[in-house]
Amino acid sequence: MGKNRSSALKNYVFPIILLVSIAIGSALGAFMGKNALIFKPLGDVFINLMFMIVVPLVFCTITNAVASMSSLKRLGKVLGTTITIFIVTGIIAAVIMLLAVVSFPPAKDIVIEGVTPQQFEPLNTAEQIVKAFTVEDFGDLLSRRHILPLIVFSILLGVSLNALGERARIVVDLLSVMSDAMLHLVKIVMYYAPIGLGAYFATLVGDFGPQLLGSYARAMVIYHIITFGYFFIAFTLYAYISTDGRGIGTFWKNIITPAITALATGSSNATLPVNLEAAKNIGVPEDIRNMVLPLGATIHMEGSCLSGILKISFLFGLYGLKFAGLSTFATAIAIAVLSGVVLSGIPGGGLVGEMLIVSLYGFPPEAFPVIATIGFLVDPAATMVNATGDTASAMLVARIIEGKGWFQKT
Repeated sequence: MGKNRSSALKNYVFPIILLVSIAIGSALGAFMGKNALIFKPLGDVFINLMFMIVVPLVFCTITNAVASMSSLKRLGKVLGTTITIFIVTGIIAAVIMLLAVVSFPPAKDIVIEGVTPQQFEPLNTAEQIVKAFTVEDFGDLLSRRHILPLIVFSILLGVSLNALGERARIVVDLLSVMSDAMLHLVKIVMYYAPIGLGAYFATLVGDFGPQLLGSYARAMVIYHIITFGYFFIAFTLYAYISTDGRGIGTFWKNIITPAITALATGSSNATLPVNLEAAKNIGVPEDIRNMVLPLGATIHMEGSCLSGILKISFLFGLYGLKFAGLSTFATAIAIAVLSGVVLSGIPGGGLVGEMLIVSLYGFPPEAFPVIATIGFLVDPAATMVNATGDTASAMLVARIIEGKGWFQKT
């Protein structure tokens, strides 16, 4: 128990340092007012470093992840069912948060005046959709403003390399090294994060006032109310559907330990061994749990779908844009699900998802640390939902694959 507590505390040392630096920066901004703008260059350095990394990070990690998959041809029915459930539950989570932020806008009390997103256009025409997913020239892929086309290209190249098998091994190995190198570079840059984020928030609060912090508090209250509501209500419903109402008690009896583990460690992968044991005790067939849970720990993040909508809505409010309309909602849901079900499958996927939001909507670079901070603040609760959702999804897969009598066999 002491070892687990020590490990949990170790996982939160750096986040605590970031929180302290943000608090110090915000206090300086509130005290100094407009004079805090002297710290702006320090914050800009951090923002520029992160955007400098994004293109090679996305290309190397996604291409390597797809090219390295060894089971593209043999996953069959279980994989198809699993992916479908992951997407459907991700959409459900995104829609629930969408309803919440429409009713209670998270950035209601502050608007950054005089700053408007660049080239902001909702994806409501065929031409805009084509431009969102593709570019006219290969060189355009090298811009952070074209993250989504870069993702599409990286996935297709990864599939092509995978299809070549051993002939592509040298390229895949190189991509693996480059992917690790880019992730290590992110770690190096993050050593500067306490200074960069502290300076950025000093500038932000000094320029726009302490009410910005109130908007963060409002966003956190909204997120955690919806997330814990989803945790108890949605997962109870999924357990009911998957066992025809007979396994709700069994589900909650076994899921509490993995949920607490995820909340403490902030890692779905660290929770995986406990989750596998819980699924075994619930009675999920071995082949299903051994496929769904490891896959879910990698590419299934309902908590990230919830936070994706929150981040988009927060930026809309912050920059004085109207978060309304079917096209705006549909685009937001698609981006949230992409971030929570696809991009989460690559290292640094949360970071890429946040950059995707900024780039696709044309928000200025300064918007990135705003939503990156939200992502950091919601991470523990999001991870709890992510890990629990994997077990619930495994039960739903068992119901579809094995039939309604699967739970009676346990």
